Amino acid sequence: MHSALYPSLTGKRVIVSGGGSGIGEGMVEAFARQGAMVGFVDIQEHPSEALIGRLAGADHPPHFLPCDITDCEDYTAKIGALMDQIGGCDVLINNAASDDRHSLDDVTPAYWDERMAVNLKHQFFAAQAVVPAMRAAGGGSIVNMGSISWHLGLKDLVIYQTAKAAIEGLTRSLARELGRDNIRVNTIVPGNVQTPRQMRWYTPEGEAEIVASQCLDGRIQPADIAAMALFLASDDARFCTAHNYWVDAGWR
Repeated sequence: MHSALYPSLTGKRVIVSGGGSGIGEGMVEAFARQGAMVGFVDIQEHPSEALIGRLAGADHPPHFLPCDITDCEDYTAKIGALMDQIGGCDVLINNAASDDRHSLDDVTPAYWDERMAVNLKHQFFAAQAVVPAMRAAGGGSIVNMGSISWHLGLKDLVIYQTAKAAIEGLTRSLARELGRDNIRVNTIVPGNVQTPRQMRWYTPEGEAEIVASQCLDGRIQPADIAAMALFLASDDARFCTAHNYWVDAGWR
């Protein structure tokens, strides 16, 4: 398969959260292959270092800093350090999340706060941290990662789905706040993406049920989500903001 090339992404400064594995890994690789300068954070150091090694031959090898994004003070400090390393920020990919299953009866206030921190809170504060650099650069693109799960109303994900629903509201609000600064804000809504983490939850029979629920055959890959992010980050999407972009193979 031949992938699109976006000349406007060459040399762009890109920051990705949760970039060491899964969808985030696909994002880091895709932007690096476009000639962008990428910095990313992740709590998982081993796969992140392996990704750095694999992309060592890129025109601009990515930069990695270990980080727990639920600690917003440390996370915003790490974003500042990455901006120092790559010279600013033109694109922010708010990717980090955790879809651990949970029952309604087992949720405590502490668990609620921790889940909101890992799935929602960091997206706002990351955006707040990069906005000054984007304003100074004359604009930018923020891509928030949503989820199809709350649209489907899946079981055992009530807090995750609440956070992911809120992300779509966050996108609309930030797009209005930042539009006059030429900063665009959009949400990608992935379907069920075949990552090692997701494979923990599904048997072969479950995989077959997912495909049967899609309009298209096959399993969505991280590269498919990254392809949408590349477009939304590029100048080709210069009038795309405040909306949701679905990559779900027509899941219903």
